[in-house]
Amino acid sequence: MLTDPADPSRVLLELGDLDHGPYRDHEHGRALRHIVAWAREYLCRPHPELGRNGPVCPYVQTSLDRGAFLMALCPGAPTAAQAAAFLAGYRDWFVRLAPPDGVAPQFRTVLALFPDLLDTKVIDEAQRLLKDDYVRDGLMIGEFHPGPPGKSGLWNQDFLPLASPVPLLAIRQMVASDFPFLRDDPVHERAYRERFGDRIPARYGA
Repeated sequence: MLTDPADPSRVLLELGDLDHGPYRDHEHGRALRHIVAWAREYLCRPHPELGRNGPVCPYVQTSLDRGAFLMALCPGAPTAAQAAAFLAGYRDWFVRLAPPDGVAPQFRTVLALFPDLLDTKVIDEAQRLLKDDYVRDGLMIGEFHPGPPGKSGLWNQDFLPLASPVPLLAIRQMVASDFPFLRDDPVHERAYRERFGDRIPARYGA
């Protein structure tokens, strides 16, 4: 378990915390383990509806294997504004938090779980509230929930890839392949080009 030096009440859980210590029998331990299993069995594997080869997310396996997959818990039923406020401290910590030795920054991720939340529209709205600031800072904020979110996959418009068994918001570093998620908003595209210039992967066009 990692503790934020700027706020000792803010913690991030590592995979080992689910088998040892207070989180082994925590009331939300099942939700935490469910998300780890989902990451291994869904994000790290190919999917027949994905529309391309390879795993659903090409970064998660390394993140899991190298200790860069971290989780936070937000119990209760927050509003979208409260969920966004909860993420604020984690975003600031994420920027300061170095990945494990030998692990590139793009493999580090923080998943904020909302295990008691029934209204998944809160997750969608919180992501909308946060995205501008995150993109400006070179970060991505993704929404996942059982709904699932109504955003289609890049290679199959009928596939909704953001389904997860527990509502969550995920923080990660912006990467060059994020261009398709940013090009429809001029402010987001400008923030992308400030970091990557015209080095857009050819398969996405310019």
